[in-house]
Amino acid sequence: MIALLSGIVPAQKPASPATNTAAAAAKPAVPYEIPVVVKDLSNGMQVIVFQDRSVPLVTLALAVRNGSFTEPPELNGLSHLYEHMFFKTNHATALYRCQMMQFSNTQLYQASGCAGESALKDRVGDVAYQGDLEETGAASNATTREEVVEYYASTTSPYLTPVLRSLRDAVRFPKFDEQEFANEKQVVIGELDRNLSNPYSYLNDELLNRLFYKYPTRKKPGGTRETVAAATTDQMRLIQSRYYVPNNMALVVSGDVDPQQIFTLAEQQFGDWKASEDPFKKFPLVEHPPLSKSEGAVVIQPVESTLVAVGWQGPSIGKDNPSTYAADVFSFILRQPNSRFSRALVDSGLTNGVDLSYYTQRNVGPIQATLVTSPDKSKAALKAFYAEVAQFDKPGYFTDEELANAKTLLEADDLYGREKLDEYTHTLAFWWSSTGIDYFRGYYKNLRATTRDDIIRYVHTYIQNKPHVGLALLSQDQQSVANLTEADLIGGAK
Repeated sequence: MIALLSGIVPAQKPASPATNTAAAAAKPAVPYEIPVVVKDLSNGMQVIVFQDRSVPLVTLALAVRNGSFTEPPELNGLSHLYEHMFFKTNHATALYRCQMMQFSNTQLYQASGCAGESALKDRVGDVAYQGDLEETGAASNATTREEVVEYYASTTSPYLTPVLRSLRDAVRFPKFDEQEFANEKQVVIGELDRNLSNPYSYLNDELLNRLFYKYPTRKKPGGTRETVAAATTDQMRLIQSRYYVPNNMALVVSGDVDPQQIFTLAEQQFGDWKASEDPFKKFPLVEHPPLSKSEGAVVIQPVESTLVAVGWQGPSIGKDNPSTYAADVFSFILRQPNSRFSRALVDSGLTNGVDLSYYTQRNVGPIQATLVTSPDKSKAALKAFYAEVAQFDKPGYFTDEELANAKTLLEADDLYGREKLDEYTHTLAFWWSSTGIDYFRGYYKNLRATTRDDIIRYVHTYIQNKPHVGLALLSQDQQSVANLTEADLIGGAK
């Protein structure tokens, strides 16, 4: 519920029911490492393989460093629209259809522009594999976030090659058919409309607008109805030319595979694709200015519970990596039911649920606290929350045992996550794009090295006495009971 309300995904998921204090007792003797094998192709494309031969399944993903963090206002949401076009007709699928009708329906062949498609055969190559795709049973999908766009397909290991080839042709030879594009724009607009029908989305939008006030589009992967409705296929080709280049992409493969086999296939399918200029040198990321003061507001929507969100600008990958590890460890400590934070806010009855999380990002990761309470308890809940924040840096706020357990439980959570290989592939793609795969490979080693002093430095640098945004989502009737003020929402004076 809280993750849905915030729209922010913690860098690490809460521990699963399978990971408990018993797991924490089994502290590994050596730092835990992510067992992936990595190779860079000569064109800069990175190939990442996680081998698990327990079942004959494989998931393949193409990850692109694209998403809302690359989007000025006029392109907001178009990385997501591009994602929707990825599995539509491309020149390989069009060529295959043309070959099928060449001798059976000459009139349709000519009317379908097949002469032009056939002229691309030397570039696209043999497309006979298209006839085998239905047999693969591959399940494909895609997702767009702030700092990654990912395309993935899962199949059984014997069908690895045709599925990989289909991903290769989709990324290298998009067609952007105008009719398909017009249809897909309506699909995306429908998604945006459904999001707007959810009152909780207004809390998230308001928080992002205030936290990242100068460049809010860089934190909104969905975009707006206006930008999507005005989108053109020329803009799709613009995004393709900027970001869909091999040196801005990774191929991530997990499951019943041999790494060397994957490296060979990757070289065959992508090795002749020429690198381009680094898009982030040509189009640098924006610098989100810090908040100058704290501010609060009430968002009126027809909801039943009172929801409070408090946000800070957190650390960025590449600028303050140690604080990103400290943020994850500290968030995990607070999240445990027996933490002082949870006891003070949940066991006391002031809230029905509370969370504080950091979302790992290269371009300023937000820190967000979310409280679920009731109108009559909201003032007391906020007062208690800020009282806890003031204690975050005190020596007794968490124990050495809580610190050690949090690190081990995070490691156990990663092990548990590998049981669903398709989801673990998405995890690898996310980390590759936002942080680089070396960050993730050494992630748990660096978590183990995180000290109490590192956590205190993180708290002092990003949370305590720092400008922040406090918002409450509630109905007009609830506000008449709660009577929340800006001072309540920000914990005192601005």
